[in-house]
Amino acid sequence: MTASLTLVVLMAVLFGAGISIMLERSLTRVLIGFLLVGNAVNILIYLMSGAPGLAPLLGDGVDPKRISDPLPQAFVLTAIVINLGITAFMLALIYRSWWLAQLGEKGDLIDDESENAEDAEDAADLIRSSAADDKAIQDIIDASDEEAPR
Repeated sequence: MTASLTLVVLMAVLFGAGISIMLERSLTRVLIGFLLVGNAVNILIYLMSGAPGLAPLLGDGVDPKRISDPLPQAFVLTAIVINLGITAFMLALIYRSWWLAQLGEKGDLIDDESENAEDAEDAADLIRSSAADDKAIQDIIDASDEEAPR
């Protein structure tokens, strides 16, 4: 396959736009730039894959020189999956930074303080119920007419 000038120009524009957008300070723009560069890499792999040919299945009467290489397709699929995973991770980072910015100076300590207060109340309830259980058992033992074994 000869490289189409349109695809080469599109790839160059995607690389240029993606890299220039990635240099911005906003995480959202970094994500958009990353997506553009990822698509440009997929087009580059497609352009470098070579001439199209027959399906990559060997059989009787098939000339091995006319078979297309399946490896670039695997590279593109792998690049798409990696791009998706990194995009999901970056979206999680963007959401977390937005959430921390909304909380202000306290940061993410608000959730911890409320959880600590709930844990302290639960522990106090357990201690109270444990003391009540011990007293009830002692009352039963005192009321019993059986003697402890010696």
